[in-house]
Amino acid sequence: MARRGGRTPALRVLTERGVPHTVHEYHHDPSAPSYGAEAAEALDVDPARVLKTLLARVDGSLVVAVVPVAGRLYLKGLAAACGGRRAVLAEAADAERATGYVVGGISPLGQRTALPTVVDVTATAWPTVLVSAGRRGLDVELSPADLLTLTGATTAPVARP
Repeated sequence: MARRGGRTPALRVLTERGVPHTVHEYHHDPSAPSYGAEAAEALDVDPARVLKTLLARVDGSLVVAVVPVAGRLYLKGLAAACGGRRAVLAEAADAERATGYVVGGISPLGQRTALPTVVDVTATAWPTVLVSAGRRGLDVELSPADLLTLTGATTAPVARP
């Protein structure tokens, strides 16, 4: 698991690969009802530009979905994007075990297990997006193209307002 105060696996990946990025730290309130909305508000960034990382099971296999915090995951769209028939959100314990991060701080970067990843197509409309840097209260800003390259992700319409 990523440790508070140290470089997270996500930040190590960005540094080792020489990817331009900006780290944004903010005070995390454990009682916040939505970690993503909290980040967007604390950083004064359009919630459509701040992306949350969710894990789901498509036909039983874990996959990563990266969608704007302003929306929600469209499970049918995710299943279709992965060539599957049915998608359900993964249990928190399964997500934490597979990624090495805690819920609310799951980054699409530097995960313990490389999983198929789908980023919502709307992310490509922005010059930069923000994703979790591997712990609550820490986000990283990078280009959508770099996010796609580093995660090996595809894009598809996997979010709904």
